[in-house]
Parts: sequence; C-alpha cells; structure tokens
Amino acid sequence: MIATIGFYIFAVILLISAAMVVSARNPVHSVLFLILAFFNAAALFLIAGAEFLAMILVIVYVGAVAVLFMFVVMMLDVNFAEMREGLQRYAPVGGAVGLVLLAELAFVLGGWQFHPEAAALRLSPTPTNLSNTAALGNILYTRYIFLFQAAGLILLVAMIGAIVLTLRDRRTVRRQSIARQVARQRSETLAMVEVSIGASVAEIGVLTPLPEAEPEVEAAHAAAHGAGHGEHADMPHTVPHGAEGH
Repeated sequence: MIATIGFYIFAVILLISAAMVVSARNPVHSVLFLILAFFNAAALFLIAGAEFLAMILVIVYVGAVAVLFMFVVMMLDVNFAEMREGLQRYAPVGGAVGLVLLAELAFVLGGWQFHPEAAALRLSPTPTNLSNTAALGNILYTRYIFLFQAAGLILLVAMIGAIVLTLRDRRTVRRQSIARQVARQRSETLAMVEVSIGASVAEIGVLTPLPEAEPEVEAAHAAAHGAGHGEHADMPHTVPHGAEGH
C-alpha cells in the first residue's frame, strides 16, 4: 500500500517536472526541474527494485550531466528575447510534429500484447539467490564483457575527438615541456657567484630589471654601504642562472 502511494506521488511529480522542463521561460529553471525529474525517476527505480539504476541515474545524470547543463546555461550569454521571437512562428509546426508522435505512441501502446511465456523466455532471468546489482554485474562482466569494453573504447575515442576538435594552437600560451625539464642539468639552472655581505639586490642582479634610481640616491646609497663592503669578506651565494647578466 505504501509503495503504491509512493509510486503515484513520485510519478505525478515526475510528470509535472518534465512538463516544466519544456515550458519554463528561464533555461536555468528548466535545468533545475530536470534535476527534480531525475530524482523522482530514481525514486521510481527504487520502488521497482532496481537500486543500481537508481544510483546510476543520480550519480551520472544528476551529478554530471545536469550540473554540466547548469554551468553551460549560466556561462552562455543567451538572448532570451530573441529566442522567444520565433516561438509563435514555429509553434504550429512543433504542435503538428508532437501530435504525430503522440498518435504513433497511441497506436503502438494500443496494439501491444505480452506473450504469456514472455517472462520465461528472457535471455537473462534474475537469479533468486543474488541481488539485482550482483546479477547485473555478473552478466555485464562475464557474458557481455567485450561489448562493455567496446562501449568504453568508443567513449574514450569520443572524448579524445572532442578534445582535439576544441584544441587551439595559440602562440601566446606557454606550454610545459616535460622532456626538456627532465633533461636539464644543474649547470643550466644554477650558478655560483661571489656576493658581498650587505650587498643590495641591484648589485647581485635579478631576472627582472629594477627601475633605474636617480644619481643623487645612488651616490648616497654607495656612500652609506661603502664602508660595510670593505669590512666584511665575500661569501658565496646561489642565484638563478643568467641573473649575473642583469
């Protein structure tokens, strides 16, 4: 009794959410209603005993696809006024196509008949000593393992193709060369130089040149540190290679 009530509640919410997906004016609201529809469909799968499909629906569709739709809709600069301009023009065509599809579905469902022995003629009946998830995994990774691997390979090729098609070679982008980083030597990156105690950064030299100081400031700075340079001995210091040229 409770399962029946829950089925009708989730089914009604699912139908309302599906209708709001296509009727909402704001695309963000449409995606939110789509997520609600996915959750209710997962609840229906749980009631039917297909817990694996319910979890896959929540993880894959709600956690990945719907969130991706949300980010895409929010990132795109969609002109809603321009989208609504052609709605009245193409509404009769869309309504005619919808009526044709509805008539076809009515003919198919009206003439559908189940064979009395359909349940016994299933290719993979559910074992009584295993759960649905265990039975599905047992069939998927034994009898249909090659088809499963082929589907994964097709998805991998599609992902690589999408990356290659969207890849743009920009000269302003600095790319990382792993081989060059691994092959470089210590002498190419570090150099030992003699640095006096109390020497300034300008005397050592850095990769980014500092702005030139005024002559009066340089004279005062040299007079202040001249005595200190003569009193202390020089000591080695490690700086990046190429810095001594600046």
